[in-house]
Amino acid sequence: MGDYRRIADRIADDIASGRLKPGQRLPPQRAFARRRGIASSTAGRVYGELVRRGLVVGEVGRGTYVRAAPDGPAGRALAEPGPADAPVNLELNYPSAPGQPELLAPVLAPLLRPDVLAEALLPAAATGTESAREAAATLLATPGWRPAPDRLLFTGNARQAIAAVLASLVRPGGRVGVEQLTYPLVKEIAARLGITLVPLAGDAAGLLPEAVAAAHRTAPLSALYVQPTLHNPTSLTTTRPRLLQLARLLHDLNLPVVEDRIWSFLHEPGDPLAAHAPALTHVVDGLSKRVAPGLTVGFLVVPPHRVGAVAGAVRSGGWSAGRFALEAAVRWAGEGTVARLVAAKRADAARRQKILAEELAGFAVRSDPRAYFAWWELPAPWRADTFTGAAAAHGIAVTSGPAFAVAPGHTPDAVRLGLASAPEPDLRRALRTLAHVAARRAGDRTGP
Repeated sequence: MGDYRRIADRIADDIASGRLKPGQRLPPQRAFARRRGIASSTAGRVYGELVRRGLVVGEVGRGTYVRAAPDGPAGRALAEPGPADAPVNLELNYPSAPGQPELLAPVLAPLLRPDVLAEALLPAAATGTESAREAAATLLATPGWRPAPDRLLFTGNARQAIAAVLASLVRPGGRVGVEQLTYPLVKEIAARLGITLVPLAGDAAGLLPEAVAAAHRTAPLSALYVQPTLHNPTSLTTTRPRLLQLARLLHDLNLPVVEDRIWSFLHEPGDPLAAHAPALTHVVDGLSKRVAPGLTVGFLVVPPHRVGAVAGAVRSGGWSAGRFALEAAVRWAGEGTVARLVAAKRADAARRQKILAEELAGFAVRSDPRAYFAWWELPAPWRADTFTGAAAAHGIAVTSGPAFAVAPGHTPDAVRLGLASAPEPDLRRALRTLAHVAARRAGDRTGP
């Protein structure tokens, strides 16, 4: 075991014993390193290990805070519940419809025949197979848009699709415009690729075109990354007039865009931004939410002239989809399994939104009745970090709002609630507990 893990174990012991309490701030990493007589890089690994175990939460511009005091062996992750008091994880957000395994299993059975399996275990190119391209084009189609199959590429998941597109579009040091609150993994991908994210303002209709234009005038943007349908974390869906305005601006600036549609299957069919700016838009989607994260495929629809460049990025990044997953996806889509799961998950999301509305009535919660998540603007004097720690002390994991913020220092006092993964009774119990925590006096914020 490395030295950094032994140090992390000691911090975990302090958390488990109560010497470090939920919501308490740890020293800055450099101060921690000086105090312990270790290298700054080692301190970074200690803090990273504590984050991995689910014991602390780190927020750019605010520091690192104790998140939970596990009721078992020191350092046990929040996702490893004790037998008496299982935690509720409202960070994870993978929907599973009732009877989902029974729906999926019959389609997989033919793939296990030796002759079929031999074919399914061959390597897959970024362009997939002809049947996969046709199936994906049909699955992604909207009333006014159907992608041409020869513009389809495939990755292991949607996150890899985002990484491949950005790697193909933006050189290290380039600037990518994003909504002020954005998918946290995009921040990680950008950091690994050496890309600067530029936060752009929006309103109730979506991203503001004038904000895009102003940022581009300041220093040219290489691309945009947007989530126009059921934006994560706010659940906002961009209006059609605003999509048209953005499309015109993209044409005027000749600015490529990455359109993330991973949650769009929950929304009524609406044409994507790609329908209005096909020569500039790279659509990202996948099966992890529609079907399941354990056997998934990422979809990419790219402009015709960019197929080769994006396919090259997929290959060089090692992000190609597995052939077995592609074959399963083709069958699930062709035999109607995906459509049945989508219908079931839409109904499931609506039920969970009803629970949310009942348990958090009176609080400032932004959501969409079709979404699997909600954005809770916390009542004063709560801060996101201390509320996250207080929730964890009750065995409830939520995502701190600053995880989504792009600009340092602009960290909202809000949390995102993932509604998809917890069983409905646990979800109701967790939301009711959080409502009681939020309503407590400021002087009693972090107690159990």
